[in-house]
Amino acid sequence: MSNIRITKQFTFETGHALYGYDGKCKNVHGHSYKLSVTVIGTPIMDSNNVKYGMVIDFGDLKTIVKEEIVDLFDHATVFNKNTPHLELAMELKNRGLDVILVDYQPTSEMMVIDFAQKIKARLPENLMLHSLKLQETETCFAEWFASDN
Repeated sequence: MSNIRITKQFTFETGHALYGYDGKCKNVHGHSYKLSVTVIGTPIMDSNNVKYGMVIDFGDLKTIVKEEIVDLFDHATVFNKNTPHLELAMELKNRGLDVILVDYQPTSEMMVIDFAQKIKARLPENLMLHSLKLQETETCFAEWFASDN
């Protein structure tokens, strides 16, 4: 049976600030992120299985990505936990706003690595995460490929 790649796309709005950066992105700002998730596997060939002919039900993939990424990051602000913005982050949290503190610089490059780890941990054993593409603007994106890692 052939391996097939399927891709599901997601969108979410997230704010962040780049600690120690020497440009405008050191300030708190946001992006309309687009995340493309591609998995690879063989279609289910058991005609008695309700998922017959599918590599994975797009709805099941959506559930994984929404629970691990979209529901957490959408309309949240992400800061490196070592940022001087920590006081601001705690103030925002105390006011009931969504703040995520991570142990990395919240660039697209580092976020896509984090997302890959979270998604891989939730995929069924018969599937492999093939790639992620995290687009932060119309012309800027980071990609993660299993073959590179």
